[in-house]
Amino acid sequence: MKTGLWIALGIAGVIILVLVALFAGWAIFGRRLWSGWGYGMGPGMMGRGFAPVAPCDSGGSGCGLPWGRGGMRGRGGMWGDGRGYGPSWPNAPGGDQGMLTIEDARAAVERYVADFGAGGARGMGGVRGTDGARGLKIAEVMEFEYNFYAIVEESDTGIGAMELLVDKRTGAVTPEMGPNRMWNTRYGMHGGSGDGTNIIAPEEALGIAQRWLDANRPGVSTEEHADPFYGYYTIHTLQDSAIEGMLSVNGASGQVWYHTWHGDFIQMIETEEEEH
Repeated sequence: MKTGLWIALGIAGVIILVLVALFAGWAIFGRRLWSGWGYGMGPGMMGRGFAPVAPCDSGGSGCGLPWGRGGMRGRGGMWGDGRGYGPSWPNAPGGDQGMLTIEDARAAVERYVADFGAGGARGMGGVRGTDGARGLKIAEVMEFEYNFYAIVEESDTGIGAMELLVDKRTGAVTPEMGPNRMWNTRYGMHGGSGDGTNIIAPEEALGIAQRWLDANRPGVSTEEHADPFYGYYTIHTLQDSAIEGMLSVNGASGQVWYHTWHGDFIQMIETEEEEH
C-alpha cells in the first residue's frame, strides 16, 4: 500500500514539474516569439526587432541601436489595404503577367495618387487627398530586389506625404511599413496628432544617420539630402558612391529606423523637375 502511494506521489510530482516547466517556457520564450514575429501593428509586433529603442538626445548621442534590425520584404498587400493599380490586377487575362517594369510601377502609383486626390483612397490617419486642398505628385520611384518604392510629396509644400510600395508581380500599391505608418503625423496611422514640424534640422538628421551607420553598417554613408516628411526624414544610404538602401530619422526624437525590407537597389526614376 505504501509503495503504491509513493509511486502515485512520484507521478504527481513529475506531472507538476512538467507543467511548471511548460508554463515557465511559455513565459520566457513564447511571448517573445509571438511579439517578435507577429504581423500586427502594435509595439514589438511589426516583425522581428521593431521594438522602440532609447531616443537620441539633442546632441545626437544614443543612436547606436537601430529600429528594425529584422524586417519584411515589403510585398504589396501584406500590410493591409493594398490597392491594385498595376496592369495585372486583379483579373488580367492569363492572371499574373510576370514582373512589372519601373514604368509600370510609376503608372500604378500615379493611379493611386489620382484616386487618393479624388477622395477614393484615405491616408492611414483618415486624411483624404482633397482634405486641405493639397495636391500630390510623385517625387521618385525606385526599384529594389523585392519591391518598387515611391515617394509622393505635396506639390505646394514639397514635403513628403507618403512612402508607397508596389508589388512587382501584381501592381498592388500599399503604404510602406515602418516610419511611413508609425511616424507620419499627417498621412500615417497617427494622422492629425500634431503639426508634423520636424524639430531636428535636416543637417542634424544627416549627422545622426551617419553616426548610426558608422556603428551599425561600417562603410555605408548618407546622401547629402534628407527628404522631409511630416514627423521624420528619409535618407538614401550609399556604398561605394552607389545607392545601398535607406533609413529614416524621427524629426523629434532622433530615433533611427533602417529600411530592411527592400533588398538590393536596382534603379530609380525621378520627376522631370528633379531630372532637369
